[in-house]
Amino acid sequence: MIQSVFTIGIILTVAILILSFVLVKVTPKTKYISYYPCMFLFGAGLILLLFATIVERTFIMGAGLGGWGIACLFAAAIGFIVTAILDSFQQEDVKA
Repeated sequence: MIQSVFTIGIILTVAILILSFVLVKVTPKTKYISYYPCMFLFGAGLILLLFATIVERTFIMGAGLGGWGIACLFAAAIGFIVTAILDSFQQEDVKA
């Protein structure tokens, strides 16, 4: 079961990094739209962890709701870090 949580977390991380990279390159320099996918994934992770405590054991693709919540929070944290770095480099290119 832990292997499926790691796999889900890695897949979500790659997806959120690709989406954030595209949004950083497309959006105007002072907008925070590139952070929205990470915020959505963070909120989804918290909701999934909440439902894991309320609902009886529910498995989706080999992982419970708590595992999905942990995977979403992991992907959101890595996504926030990488998006902030990409955004700062994008801002630096504008000023130079």
